Amino acid sequence: MATPNYGYEKRQKELAKKKKKEEKLREKANRKLSPSSDGLAPGDPETDVASLERDPPTIPDLPTKNG
Repeated sequence: MATPNYGYEKRQKELAKKKKKEEKLREKANRKLSPSSDGLAPGDPETDVASLERDPPTIPDLPTKNG
């Protein structure tokens, strides 16, 4: 029976960890390059500028002193 190659498994884990770290750095760099998105989801009614232009937020009537 063959013995497990722990060195190979460790190297694979290290490579996966390195790849994940590089991916995170790449995504972070992309966010810095395009600050207009600010990580907000497009189409989100609370953050989408186009939806705010079409449907401006409604301001409830404030009660007056006379009631």
